[in-house]
Amino acid sequence: MDTEFTYNVLINDEEQYSIWPAQKVTPVGWKIVGKSGSKAECLEFINKEWKDMRPLSLRKKLLK
Repeated sequence: MDTEFTYNVLINDEEQYSIWPAQKVTPVGWKIVGKSGSKAECLEFINKEWKDMRPLSLRKKLLK
């Protein structure tokens, strides 16, 4: 069950979020944002933080 695992919240260079099992090596191109916990806790954090799901490169392009 997911409640048995601890997850980390990750973010990439495009400011997209994901969760990843804490016991696994963080994938290349992603970094831990400092939030860890159950799957539900991590997804709740992402839902509060990730207001604009467009990749950063697209958001920058639209501002030009």
